[in-house]
Amino acid sequence: MHAVLAEVWRGDFLESVHHGTVLATGPDGRTVLSVGETDRPLYPRSSNKPLQALGMLRAGLDLDGELLALACASHSGEPFHLDGVREILRGVDLDASALRCTAGLPIGEAALRDHLAAGGGPTPLTMNCSGKHAAMLATCVANGWDTAGYLDPGHPLQRALRGTVEDLAGEKVAATGVDGCGAPLFAIGYRGLARAFAALATGAAGTLERRVAQAMNRHAEYVGGTGRDVTRLMRALPGSVAKDGAEGVYALALPDGSSVALKIADGSSRARPVVMVAALRRLGVPVDGNDTLAELATAPVLGHGRPVGAVRPAHPLLDAAETGDAADAEPTT
Repeated sequence: MHAVLAEVWRGDFLESVHHGTVLATGPDGRTVLSVGETDRPLYPRSSNKPLQALGMLRAGLDLDGELLALACASHSGEPFHLDGVREILRGVDLDASALRCTAGLPIGEAALRDHLAAGGGPTPLTMNCSGKHAAMLATCVANGWDTAGYLDPGHPLQRALRGTVEDLAGEKVAATGVDGCGAPLFAIGYRGLARAFAALATGAAGTLERRVAQAMNRHAEYVGGTGRDVTRLMRALPGSVAKDGAEGVYALALPDGSSVALKIADGSSRARPVVMVAALRRLGVPVDGNDTLAELATAPVLGHGRPVGAVRPAHPLLDAAETGDAADAEPTT
């Protein structure tokens, strides 16, 4: 069963809770924190994107820097994101009409407002997964593969990406579904997801794994967008690799190989960074001295437009020092 990971306090009243599962492992892969259904697979949703990007590089994609970060992105739809998608497509003599992702609106608040004010509607280009899809098309062109059917699970591209996910996770894909953007979606376990992110973050110099990790951390604004917590986390943690996913998923690894994989059971995003920072604290990451981590450690609960409470990590995520009762501290498994 999922466990209570976060509490929603309005003043001194516990109003709601968020259930979920979180696994944190140390540099040697040992379990530091395990709460909830960590032995069951999950759909990582967009947290799969860095693994898929590595698969594309292995298949011959030639991207680096901000454009490679964009291939890993659930971007906000800001102008620089859309320009980057167009640049990837131009590099293989394609344009936005080749994209087969679901039409969508920008997910960034300012980008959405500007897009609607200009009379825009949902398009494949402004859909947050368009960077990944542009990279998929570029990979197809590099290999002479059909570009019209690149979303078919049996397409050579998707077979290659599945193989890379399984290689990094160290386990077989448990199920294949269809993601919100239309691409195949591969289910793996929490430990497999944590292991895969650790492989990226600890990749040796000159490897494709290091190439993905550096692109994401050095160009974090392309992975998320202005003000996004995933962007802020990577900027606050040099060398880290982090990726948010739909339905409350989050994965992160540090350059020493420590990693976290989590899911909020109700699919909500508001508790996701709170739980992530609590897990990082359990891994020994200094939180209180880091302005970004300290801010993300709780999320404000608003009343009449002002903070009147907070979303906070629940007891199972706190260590004995934080709870004040070492004898009753929740054990990890």
